[in-house]
Amino acid sequence: MIGPSVPRPFADRHRTRTAELPVPASGGASSSRALDALRAAQMYYLQDMTMDAIARELRTSRSTVSRLLSSARETGVVQIQITSPHERAPQLEQQISREFGVEAHVVPVTETGHEAEVLERVAIQAARTIGPLLGSNAIIGVAWGSTISAVSRHLTRKITHDSTVVQLNGAGNTQTTGITYASEILRRFGKAYGARVEQFPVPAFFDRPSTKTAMWGERSVQRILDLQSRMTTAIFGVGSVGSEIPSHVYSGGYLDPDALAMLAADEVVGDAATVFFRADGTDQGIAMNDRSSGPDFSVLRAARRRICVVSGESKINGLRGALAAGLATDLILDEVTARRLVQVAAENG
Repeated sequence: MIGPSVPRPFADRHRTRTAELPVPASGGASSSRALDALRAAQMYYLQDMTMDAIARELRTSRSTVSRLLSSARETGVVQIQITSPHERAPQLEQQISREFGVEAHVVPVTETGHEAEVLERVAIQAARTIGPLLGSNAIIGVAWGSTISAVSRHLTRKITHDSTVVQLNGAGNTQTTGITYASEILRRFGKAYGARVEQFPVPAFFDRPSTKTAMWGERSVQRILDLQSRMTTAIFGVGSVGSEIPSHVYSGGYLDPDALAMLAADEVVGDAATVFFRADGTDQGIAMNDRSSGPDFSVLRAARRRICVVSGESKINGLRGALAAGLATDLILDEVTARRLVQVAAENG
């Protein structure tokens, strides 16, 4: 347990913490203060925010934040590992878990926050949430993208044994091999968890489905496909055309106007690891998927744990499609997007 007597330098060496807090059903001042204590603890321990910054966000004083953090420690909110047990999770996480059958981790942010700032805060908390979920003898599938790139920059070190990080989708296009971009993301994951790294040096999209079929018959490629089929954990974001911070697959020269027109014709709302899906989660008959190097969703769903990280309300349609497809077991997202997700679900009955 981390109590008042524990010096901060010790706490800084133990970045995984537990924020557990029962939400009183009756509401009222005690419930509001308990939620404020939880939010302050998450911002302070998981997002490296100063007490002054927390005070500004909660619209209170620095001394009140100090008291909230003390209360969080004294009541056992702050422990060694960040978890939100289902029966004691904050209400918003409970609602998402009930509605979509995932373990939800909501990152507190303000509604007025810029999407770049929100992404950074989601990435920091996601990086520290992912570590405790991973163990030894793991095959960790990682899909490159703007969100996962941000997460990779904040990973904390956790040594595992006999683990492998495998790239889930190729990164080459007509302008670049994509090796530098994708390999740096994988390198960070490998370094953080002491794992071997297996890259997938193929195009993100082939020009013709027949080329992909031929390439998939090569033994060197089959070795990577075999690793993907045996992965125990998948880590990915949700790509979306209309997000405020464009997903890398849409902004990095991977899709020309003809390809974008095809996606629009197929009513695509987003992608996971460069495999596209519609609002109802279906992916059958989407022509671009025949050319994609990303894993079939049946391969993705075979992983026991599938961690989806989403930042930004503008990705709501892509997120809903990914959840409809059953792609995630764990969802890490910002509070504004989480509230919008619950709202839309309620509106749609």
